[in-house]
Amino acid sequence: MTGVKNPRLALIFILITVFIDILGLGIIVPVLPGLLEELTAEKVSSAAAYGGFLISAYALMQFVFSPILGNLSDRFGRRPVLLASLLGLTLDYLLMGFAPTIIWLFVGRIVAGIMGAAIGTATAYIADITPKEKRAQNFGLIGAAVGAGFIIGPAIGGQLGEFGTRVPFFVAAAVAFANLVYGYFVLPESLGMRKRRRFDVKRANPIGTIQSLKKFPFVLSFLGVLFFFSLAGQAYPSIWSFFTIERFQWTPAQIGISLSVFGIMFAVVQGALIRPAIKMFGDIWTVVMGLVFATIGFFGMAFIDTAVGLYIFLLPGAMGGFVGPGLNGLMSSRVDDNAQGELQGGVNAVNSITAILGPLAATQLFAFFTISPKAPAYFPGVAFFAAGIAIVVGAAIFFQATWRSGLLAKKEKPSPQND
Repeated sequence: MTGVKNPRLALIFILITVFIDILGLGIIVPVLPGLLEELTAEKVSSAAAYGGFLISAYALMQFVFSPILGNLSDRFGRRPVLLASLLGLTLDYLLMGFAPTIIWLFVGRIVAGIMGAAIGTATAYIADITPKEKRAQNFGLIGAAVGAGFIIGPAIGGQLGEFGTRVPFFVAAAVAFANLVYGYFVLPESLGMRKRRRFDVKRANPIGTIQSLKKFPFVLSFLGVLFFFSLAGQAYPSIWSFFTIERFQWTPAQIGISLSVFGIMFAVVQGALIRPAIKMFGDIWTVVMGLVFATIGFFGMAFIDTAVGLYIFLLPGAMGGFVGPGLNGLMSSRVDDNAQGELQGGVNAVNSITAILGPLAATQLFAFFTISPKAPAYFPGVAFFAAGIAIVVGAAIFFQATWRSGLLAKKEKPSPQND
């Protein structure tokens, strides 16, 4: 299946890579509102709008370049693309750390978006070294690594933020560079020469990538579900820091702790619960459970007015982590080996579209319902409410697709589990 001599060891390498990648990202989250306030000289609600445009600028570059990187990884292998992604992250954090004006923050995010995020290529790498029947479980391990990064990253970032809003960015740059060095010396290539294909310009663009997946049954429908699920998920990175400052007057340290708690929950769900869930219920019903939990979490957080209640609704929010690995497993099992990079490019394209639209919608809604005199009511949780509606729409698409195909009514054979 692959030229990697020890797939289990290679899997560990990739998970460490993803962990360090997210660790660097998590470090900067608690201090970003403060840096935006510093550079714009505006209050947190107004600064949130800038934060939305900042995230969307990165996502726009991802939308354009992720399919290119996915196709390049199918042609030249996963390793060089992954290393280039890590180089982009290093440059991004340095530019943001030294930024004298908000324009430089945008330059840094654009650089990172062009170079591409590491997770899409890491997912294709795991698909290379994992049998089809075990991919959903191993994709769940990526989620666990993401959760672990968010356990430690925000906690560190919150504490570093006490020494200055820029300190976490330099630490994140050092972490990303260490990850680059690690990958260069340790990470083997996963895609053998015989399984590579020519680079196709028509397939190396967001629309072309998604259209090329039409030949695989149900993939486009599942990408539609992923669109609404990811659109809802943008509420977390877009407004969490701003929301908790506005609603509860939290400090960077408190924001970091809350994100770490969520990271622990998320890591447990995708690292420990996803495998037994898929074994007992199969990929399809695991996705259904995740959609239900995510809906409860978002609607609950929208209306909660106490910090304790917010922590309570983080749990069903984290249980929504069942959705991503389940969907990815369903799609990956229906795609050829030499198109896994293209699939992940398509997944990244969908995620990038939502990352363009989601932050803009979430931050604008947040700003309007917290500071605008035209707002019908003061409602800082409005972005979470909108996210809940998006999950409901995604669930409707999933039920329609699986019911019409007979997959929902059919008794699904659980994925075999191996240690």
